[in-house]
Amino acid sequence: MSFPEQHEIHNRRKGRNMAVGLLLGAFVVIVFSVSLVKLSKPQNIDATAPNFSTMVDSE
Repeated sequence: MSFPEQHEIHNRRKGRNMAVGLLLGAFVVIVFSVSLVKLSKPQNIDATAPNFSTMVDSE
């Protein structure tokens, strides 16, 4: 008993699935690398909340 040969639509679908999978993997790698770069930058230890009272005209 042998398996029937795959139809052409299955081969096309497999190709599309591979392409979508590769694009999704590339997107994940890009997001991960951007996150690593942003988190590896030195952080300002003396960071304080902005003082909005200096921006408003006080009369």
